[in-house]
Amino acid sequence: MKRQLADPCPCGLSRSYAECCGRLHAGAPAADAESLMRSRYSAYSRGLEDYLLATWHATTRPATLDLAGGPQPRWIGLEVKTSAESGDEATVEFVAVCRIGGRAQRMHERSRFRREQGRWYYLDGTAP
Repeated sequence: MKRQLADPCPCGLSRSYAECCGRLHAGAPAADAESLMRSRYSAYSRGLEDYLLATWHATTRPATLDLAGGPQPRWIGLEVKTSAESGDEATVEFVAVCRIGGRAQRMHERSRFRREQGRWYYLDGTAP
């Protein structure tokens, strides 16, 4: 089944995909680091490797991603714990939940972001 632009956004905000993360996936800049993090979660849920690489900071970006390799996670939830910005630096702490092979798994991360030339980029993340 093909996902439609009118579908609910995977990031969990009460908007359609087209009104929410779909705009960012189409090239609009994220207004803040939390918006970028939510759009990256949605990109993982939709398998958008090009978007993930494009929004990863050049100093920490991997050469490739292989989202199609191995068992495919089904992303089922996102909770943003905290979001803080200071100038062109930001952190967002979140918990993402997925199912892999029928088993639920949690990913708890404190992500760092940097804004350059008006665009936010994911730098890296650590487990709190």
